[in-house]
Amino acid sequence: MILTVTPNPSLDRTYEVPSLDRGEVIRATGERMDPGGKGVNVSRAVAAAGRRTVAVLPLGGAPGALVADLLDAQGIEVAPVPVAGATRSNIALAESDGVLTKINAPGPELSAEEQELLLETVRAQSRDADWIACCGSLPRGLAPAWYADVVARVHAGGARIALDTSGRALLEALRERPDVVKPNAEELAEAVGRPLSTVGDAVKAAEELREMGARAVLASLGADGQLLVDGAGAWFGSARVDVVRSNVGAGDSSLAGFLIAGGSGPEALASAVAHGAAAVQLPGSVMPSPADLDASAVTVTAEVPVDRVLKEPVS
Repeated sequence: MILTVTPNPSLDRTYEVPSLDRGEVIRATGERMDPGGKGVNVSRAVAAAGRRTVAVLPLGGAPGALVADLLDAQGIEVAPVPVAGATRSNIALAESDGVLTKINAPGPELSAEEQELLLETVRAQSRDADWIACCGSLPRGLAPAWYADVVARVHAGGARIALDTSGRALLEALRERPDVVKPNAEELAEAVGRPLSTVGDAVKAAEELREMGARAVLASLGADGQLLVDGAGAWFGSARVDVVRSNVGAGDSSLAGFLIAGGSGPEALASAVAHGAAAVQLPGSVMPSPADLDASAVTVTAEVPVDRVLKEPVS
């Protein structure tokens, strides 16, 4: 079982539009409503793969009730933490050329009692978990060290934890040695405080995160592929993608694929790449099923192309 923790979930509405023209009336060609948040997306991808998952998340108001209903309809067990504030609603505008514009609401502020209940729910639900994935930004009220507290409690209980967050929350958590961290290129650059221009730059940055405490780093490099750096070495993975429809949740799908495949080594990286590549070819934040995966399109190598210039350098 894979347990996910999403401190700031959302109700996500995605509209497909021909183009985004400010000040004009735009007619959508398609729309979706999905439960959102990075950990929620990981659970959705795990469930789509036919695996058991439990989602721990604070929920409040009508949007929170709808999120719970949508997750239940997808076969995901929900461990809700009731909160006074309403769960946030986000909007994504997906243009036909693949450009995505997102409007994310701040979400509710959690009281001290709600914060403690969230931690206690994670502890109670983690007993049967093979992996615990803590993902996303922290809501108002939670200190940057909150994830560090979660990692410490999870390790004390003997479980493994994957962390997908950024900024100070990531840096604070590194001291507790999370088993896997999953930054994207921008988050990786932010963590080490310098730009990334090549795959080699990303490898060095990942190695620095390991020196700061991460046991393994699974880095998403956008269209360039993915990178895994752990105690056994470094691997680079990429996949052929025919059409990009939406990158919403692609990184979360990648993390799910990595954990489903065991959470370590080149085989898990290949699964991560396959899941991420499949996700970007689906509308909105639809998570791929096994039928959507194309293992033949994936390449994983220990010969990391360190001199390759990133298609999307991070300044």
